[in-house]
Amino acid sequence: MTGRLITFEGGDGAGKSTQTARLADYLADLGVEVVCTREPGGTAEAEAIRLLLVSGDRGWDPLTEAMLHFAARREHVEKRIRPALASGKWVVSDRFYDSTVAYQCYGQGVAPEDEAVLRRLAIGDLQPDLTLLLDIPVAVGRERALARQKSRYEAMNDDLHLRVRTGFLEIARREPERLAVIDAAQDPDSVARAVQTVVAGRFGLS
Repeated sequence: MTGRLITFEGGDGAGKSTQTARLADYLADLGVEVVCTREPGGTAEAEAIRLLLVSGDRGWDPLTEAMLHFAARREHVEKRIRPALASGKWVVSDRFYDSTVAYQCYGQGVAPEDEAVLRRLAIGDLQPDLTLLLDIPVAVGRERALARQKSRYEAMNDDLHLRVRTGFLEIARREPERLAVIDAAQDPDSVARAVQTVVAGRFGLS
């Protein structure tokens, strides 16, 4: 079976980690070999960069922050994602490059052309076969996210998170063939069923 790359995107509190794991279980039950992963992270080197990005109160320059994300992504892609795809496995990732566009470009003002250069250098023309955007109103997502231990991103202000949501929805508007928008304000079981319906329809699973 040909390897596939499926990514989850969305703002804080949308349930990406939960739905990434549930989709991986669903695919495994269908006999698909699955690699379940996350960004930033996925390899020891990328996880080390993740600690720099999500912990503490560091005030990174936005372009520096984007570069760090792509440094982690390069390690992730070269050491985990590409080998898995080449062996026919399906990769399900909690976040990928759309998060950099939403957070660093829309949220923090990095120029889209700079992000495009970094993406080309880091991962070439690799893109997901399907991206599931778990969309949730900022207030609802923030309430969920703040109920747990806050990361550096979750501690950022509401205005940034509103820009991030706008960014994700704009990406989905531009690339409807790749992105499917799912209402993440539903309960987790309903979201999982919606995800499975989209994935089954896109890839002819039953």
